[in-house]
Amino acid sequence: MRELSDVETVGVVGAGTMGNGIAQVAATAGYDVVMRDIESTYVENGLEQVRSSLDRLNAKDALPADPETIRSRITGTTDLDDLASADVVVEAAVEDMEVKKGIFADLDAVVDEGVVLATNTSTLSVTEIASATDRAGAVVGLHFMNPVPVMDGVEVVVGERTADAAVDFAHGFAEALGKETWESDDKPGFVTNRILMPWINEGVRAYDEGVASKRDIDRGMKLGTNVPMGPLELADHIGLDVVLDASETLHEELGDRYQPAYLVKRKVAAGDLGKKTGEGFYQYD
Repeated sequence: MRELSDVETVGVVGAGTMGNGIAQVAATAGYDVVMRDIESTYVENGLEQVRSSLDRLNAKDALPADPETIRSRITGTTDLDDLASADVVVEAAVEDMEVKKGIFADLDAVVDEGVVLATNTSTLSVTEIASATDRAGAVVGLHFMNPVPVMDGVEVVVGERTADAAVDFAHGFAEALGKETWESDDKPGFVTNRILMPWINEGVRAYDEGVASKRDIDRGMKLGTNVPMGPLELADHIGLDVVLDASETLHEELGDRYQPAYLVKRKVAAGDLGKKTGEGFYQYD
C-alpha cells in the first residue's frame, strides 16, 4: 500500500462543494491536485469556488502562500484517466450508492494498485462501496465536514475489509491537510450524522409545532449548549436537500427515530434548500 510520504498528487472525484473544498485544502497543504467531474461546466464552477474561497481567506491573512500559487496546483478535468497519476484519491460525488460504486469500479481499473481510494460519503456503507473494487482493503471513508476549508474535523470510517494500513494512512493524510480526526465503524450515519440528523429534525419540528421562533430555537441551542450554529441555521448551511437525503437513508436503516421532519420535505419540494439557493429557514444574499 502507498505510503503517506510518497504522496505528491491527490485525485479528487467531484468538483461540487465538498470536492472543490477538498481540492483546495490539499493544494493549500502543498499537494498537486487533479479534480475531475463529468462536465466541464462543473469543473469550471468548482475552480471558481476555489478562487473565491482562497481570496476570502487571503483577505484574512489565513493562507500559508499566495492564493495564485495554491490555485496553480489544481488541474481540472473531465477525464477519469487523468487520475492515473494520483497517489491517493478522494471521491466526493453525489450520495448515491450506484453512482459511487460505478466510480470506484472505474477508479480501481485506472489507479495504480496499492493506492488508497477514499470516499467522502456521509451516510452510505463504505463496505458496499468497496465491494465494487478488487482492493477493498485499500478503501476507507474520509468524511470531511462542510465547509471543508474552514472545518477542522474529518471522520475516518472503517469498512469491513479496510486494512489497518489504510486506516493509518487516512488519519495521517487528513492530518497532513491540517485536520483533526476521529474514527467510526461502518454503521449507518457513522458518528456525526447518526447524532446530528435527529438533532436538526427535532429543531425543525419544534419550530413547526410553535415551541419557539426559529431565531429563538437557534439562539437557545447556541447559548444553551455552546454550539456555533443552531439546528435550523445549520440545516440551511448544510443544504436541506442533503439533510433530507441523509435523514431518509438513516430512517430506512435505523427506524422511526430518524424520520425526516415534514417541513424539511416541504421546503425541499419548493426548492428552498438553504444558503445555496438563497432561501431555506432564513434568507441569504
